[in-house]
Amino acid sequence: MSLKEKLESGKEILGSWAILPSPEAANVMIKAGLDFVLIDMEHGPADYVTAQRMVMAAEAAGGCSVIRVGEHNEAAVLKALDTGTGGVIVPHVSTPEDARRAVSFMLYPPEGERGYSPYTKAGGYIHSAGYVQKANAAVLKGVIVEGKTGIDNLDAILAVKGLDLVYVGTYDISSTLGIAGQTSDPRVLKVLEESVAKIRKAGKSAGCLFKSEEELRYFRKLGIGFLTYKVDTWVLYEEFKKAADMVRK
Repeated sequence: MSLKEKLESGKEILGSWAILPSPEAANVMIKAGLDFVLIDMEHGPADYVTAQRMVMAAEAAGGCSVIRVGEHNEAAVLKALDTGTGGVIVPHVSTPEDARRAVSFMLYPPEGERGYSPYTKAGGYIHSAGYVQKANAAVLKGVIVEGKTGIDNLDAILAVKGLDLVYVGTYDISSTLGIAGQTSDPRVLKVLEESVAKIRKAGKSAGCLFKSEEELRYFRKLGIGFLTYKVDTWVLYEEFKKAADMVRK
């Protein structure tokens, strides 16, 4: 069952952001029990060669991947999809036109504008009947709404046909509000709650980052199904800092 199918069936899925350009780290994350790794090509240094290896490493461990592209353009989305990833998330979507373009880049004609080559990891390396239809149905098509304009236009963005997932970027929202990093501030949570309610009412899946068991319970209450726990570098830092403090206290 694809990530998209799991979300559509009401299941929650668990992943983490992957900043490190490391197939080995991606493999470990899935082995630890995550459903997917969210490869960050906006803030992380991974190129498409590394991203494809991370996709394969996640699959080898029995999991899946999603890629956040670094640029809001057709070439970036196409290259990400050709790695064979289970989904793509386009950042900084502020208008319904942004969302329409993003979804169009993820769908083969006639539904969209995705360029066709079966000779890729995504295509199985050879033309096969029915691939286009299967790919259009299986790929998780997501956007991130993370600024004031995007939040203001959320209703129109949610009306875009073919959009599966809206990820609410609480860190950028906190920055927009002048309280960067304070994602638990009541003002940020108010935006999150209102946004998730709209996303669910529109029949889409909602995503967000959580960092504690308390936040997980809160997210479940809101109905967020696309759950991302922290970031690989964040988890590494915390654990090694804990060990260093333990030894040197």
